[in-house]
Amino acid sequence: MAAIERTASGVWRGDLKTGSGTINATSGVLHDTPFSYATRFENARGTNPEELIAAAHAACFSMAFANYLSTQGHRPLQISTRATISLENGVIGKMHLVTEGQVPGMNAAAFKQYAVEAEKKCPVSNLLRSGLKITLDASLRP
Repeated sequence: MAAIERTASGVWRGDLKTGSGTINATSGVLHDTPFSYATRFENARGTNPEELIAAAHAACFSMAFANYLSTQGHRPLQISTRATISLENGVIGKMHLVTEGQVPGMNAAAFKQYAVEAEKKCPVSNLLRSGLKITLDASLRP
């Protein structure tokens, strides 16, 4: 497979507390998407870098897990993952994944084992692992 590149940009104007920024992605899905001190540190409505990292991880893991299950002979109907990233004292220190899936004919123990194996194959997990503790919960839905 040929290498792929994706590009996004962020612009910040002003100081930390009173400034604001925008995020753009060449795909157009993020276009002058605003972010601020309040959206990052005070849970105000809007996005922030940590949320975007968590979204990228959740999406990548769901795809990687579905692919891994398929390569092992189990075609999933759906894989859904929630990623929670933690920023404390200015350090992103951990990511927690909670994944659920619908996989006909699979039992819960096998699902959890495949989830652990797939997490090691997820490109975003592997990127983040170097400085980020990644934890994983997996549950099978009927």
